[in-house]
Amino acid sequence: MDGSSGTLAGYGALVTGGGSGIGLASAIRLAQDGAAVTICGRTESRLEAGLAAIEEQAPGATAQWIVADVVDEDAVQDAVVLAAEPTGTIDVVLASAGGSDSIGPVHTLDTDAFKRTLELNVVGTFLALKCAAPRMAKAGRGSFIGVSSLAASRPHPWFGAYGPAKAGIEMFLQQAAIELGPSGVRVNAVAPGLVDTELVGAVVAGGPVLEDYLSQMPLGRVGTAQDIAEAVRYLAGPESSWVTGQTLRLDGGHTLMRGPDFRGFLEPVFGADGLRGLAAPADGTAG
Repeated sequence: MDGSSGTLAGYGALVTGGGSGIGLASAIRLAQDGAAVTICGRTESRLEAGLAAIEEQAPGATAQWIVADVVDEDAVQDAVVLAAEPTGTIDVVLASAGGSDSIGPVHTLDTDAFKRTLELNVVGTFLALKCAAPRMAKAGRGSFIGVSSLAASRPHPWFGAYGPAKAGIEMFLQQAAIELGPSGVRVNAVAPGLVDTELVGAVVAGGPVLEDYLSQMPLGRVGTAQDIAEAVRYLAGPESSWVTGQTLRLDGGHTLMRGPDFRGFLEPVFGADGLRGLAAPADGTAG
């Protein structure tokens, strides 16, 4: 798509984690339809590259960036204020920042890494909503979109805190949808399955883990960031004005089946016994 269709003209949008992957693809898509987009993240160079991509793929769009760690409330508040400046409103927030430091058998997980994963995903989403919701409610409109995962609804063995964190996002946003609905603010989530981004490059490159993923997808292909961006665009705009409290599961049908088997990646690291709880716990105490 070249240029703006104007469908989101006058909308102010903030995308956390907007410098790459799903966040950037979504920011581009919103900008293409006329939204004034602000992207934020922790790495300045990535945000600069993201802004260049928006300007290239959405010519004439209003776009800017700000460095902000989503677990820093003051930084998130600054990002919300900046995002509202171009239009005077903040109409869309996509809380895309997320990830995991926590992987391995449950009894070997590093406690600090487990906490960091919960904080990045759940607290990061909470702060984005906390800071943006009052402005949205005062305006009587707004769409907040969180990013969950297939791991929220289908167990992913050895994924540590990631699945619990994404499940926490979904429940928090359902709660918020009930609270904010009377003020005209909609709260939803997207839940991607396996999407071809740099974070899962080792999986999509091929091998038994990818084959297992594909065997569980009725549509039989890996997703793209653009697949998710189109769903974000739907939830952001007037087309979804009667949709709140929902999670769109974007996974090629994977939710209909079981979660993925990462044994091929993790057994060489932890051993077959380790994956079933027979290795020494992370703190070195007896089992």
